[in-house]
Amino acid sequence: MRSVTIKDVAEKAGVSVATASRVLSGHPSTSSAARTAVEQAATGLGFRPNAQARSLRRTSTQTIGLLLPDIRNPFFADLAHAVEQRASEAGYVTVFGNANESSEQQDRYFDVMLSQRVDGLIAAPQGDRAGLEGILGSGLPTVFVDRVIEGADVPSISPDNRTGIREAVEHLIARGHRRIGYIAGPQSTSTGRERLQAYKEALAGSPAELSSDLVYIGDFQAASGAAGAHTLLNLPEVPTALLAADSLMSIGAISVCNERGLAIGSDIAFVGYDDIEAFTLLNPALTVIASDVDAMGTGAVDMLMQVITGEPATSRVLPSRLIRRGSTPELPEGTGA
Repeated sequence: MRSVTIKDVAEKAGVSVATASRVLSGHPSTSSAARTAVEQAATGLGFRPNAQARSLRRTSTQTIGLLLPDIRNPFFADLAHAVEQRASEAGYVTVFGNANESSEQQDRYFDVMLSQRVDGLIAAPQGDRAGLEGILGSGLPTVFVDRVIEGADVPSISPDNRTGIREAVEHLIARGHRRIGYIAGPQSTSTGRERLQAYKEALAGSPAELSSDLVYIGDFQAASGAAGAHTLLNLPEVPTALLAADSLMSIGAISVCNERGLAIGSDIAFVGYDDIEAFTLLNPALTVIASDVDAMGTGAVDMLMQVITGEPATSRVLPSRLIRRGSTPELPEGTGA
């Protein structure tokens, strides 16, 4: 007669093999519902875990996974460096994955992280809770970084997406701008949604125009930043200022301004996102919305260590701020107002 396997237990309990494994090995990072279902299934099937296999499950691999949306984005490159350095200090090796802003690719990397038996995962997720059931149901200690998922019981460390955008819009309005074009991030991400909402709220009741024509929805990649700039700069009444919601889209939009011969800081005002080094080397240097990426990366690792050891972890929101530079001069009186 075939012996009962952990796969049989997982199927009967309606959970993944990884979750069943964590419950049966006594790992603290499992829900009470999952523990009850697995324990009842194991008892009902007469499952007897192999002692050697149980020992292996409890053995740490001293690795953590880091899944980022797009490693070409300088912000996420800096974040990866901060995570890797902090993890190394804690005695962990970091396994990297690039989702390329794709939910499908994200799912494939989730599976790889589980198969590599990482001790925990730091992820900047995309999509909704339903699309993350696999990783959320696995019991793998997880921390979200930069982005959050509504309804997911996962600790996170993320930026204040509203303050910096509000300060940028108010700064541009104070400098005389009334038509502020906005290149937004995808609305499938918390950062994309919150930043767009902050832009709308900052314009509401202000002297500046609040119009859907002035908003282009991008995807946090350079090509969509370029497409957004093309669209906004082709409007019958051209914006006097552009604001992009992340660094890659900022780069794409800047390239279009250069192609059109528009001098940033004189012909058009521009506010970018993330204080990356390249933006300080432009002439004039770019006004940007910034948050502390090093604090975010190190904080994510520290938080994950708490989750791995079963300690309570509290989500944190890091402040963002506007760094004013030469790309947002005062609009000459009577121009574009």
